[in-house]
Amino acid sequence: MKTRNSIKLSFILLFTILNSSFSIINAQFYKSDSPLAHTYSIVAFDPQTGDMGVAVQSHWFSVGTSVTWGEAGVGVIATQSFVNASFGPHGLELLKKGMSPQEVVDELIKRDDGRDYRQLAVLDSKGRAASYTGSKCIQPAGNIVGDGFSVQANLMSTDKVWPAMAEAFKNSKGPLAERMLAALEAAQKVGGDIRGKQSAAMLVFRGKSTGKVWEDKLVDLRVDDNPSPLVELKRLLKVHRAYEHMNNGDLQTEKNNMAKAMEEYSAAMKMFPDNLEMKYWTAVTLANNGRLKEALPMFKEIFAKDKNWKALTPRLIPNGLLKVDDKQLKEIMK
Repeated sequence: MKTRNSIKLSFILLFTILNSSFSIINAQFYKSDSPLAHTYSIVAFDPQTGDMGVAVQSHWFSVGTSVTWGEAGVGVIATQSFVNASFGPHGLELLKKGMSPQEVVDELIKRDDGRDYRQLAVLDSKGRAASYTGSKCIQPAGNIVGDGFSVQANLMSTDKVWPAMAEAFKNSKGPLAERMLAALEAAQKVGGDIRGKQSAAMLVFRGKSTGKVWEDKLVDLRVDDNPSPLVELKRLLKVHRAYEHMNNGDLQTEKNNMAKAMEEYSAAMKMFPDNLEMKYWTAVTLANNGRLKEALPMFKEIFAKDKNWKALTPRLIPNGLLKVDDKQLKEIMK
């Protein structure tokens, strides 16, 4: 009898241990199976242009690869905390089916056994927003939905982070990307992520799709690993704007509107006066449009600073990128 009781007790003990182990594994499932993107983010809408955007910063490597999602004419999504990456593509599909952001949030959260660990924000092409913060997100954590935006944060140094983001966005002016950056900077100013900072990302899409995906994504910037990711993101955004001017200059050149083209090129070079590439292609455009006299001092300055541009120049003749005769080429090269 004693042996039977011992065996029975052993089975009970084994069952208890296994059950406890399973409970621990189950409790950790959402953490071990999900990227750790404890962070702060914003999804936002520009009523002037119809553009939609999402931006994020975190103390985690390459946060943009898992948190930020979007599609022109559909919406943008931020999925964070213990990230359920499927919220991105699945959420966009639900928006395409005509569901509102709130309905999308409700549906995705309802399906997810790890809902208590999640943080999610959805904004559609009409500027409607909805967001959710799970009860087990690491505190301080919270979200605010406003007119045309939602801000959300978890694992912060203070509960002032997401309110600061909301106020910064509401009180900012200018293009959507710059306004979202202002919200991220406001978050960092009041403390940001308690662990520090490592990566940041930003996406901006057209509110109405052109059907050309390569034209519908207006901004796509990522800083994957940097001690000051917002500083770098701001620099990259400025570079992005400068190259927008360069591209616009090229378009105006194609239309033979040289006055407007030079206005665009000058705007780019003013933003980055030491960028030789911008100066070089501006000089090439001038030469191609019969303004060699203006181009020559630019070529001279560029070649003095980097001889590789000089080596490149004759190679542009065969494919028609530099349209000058032999005499003019000699002037450029001397």
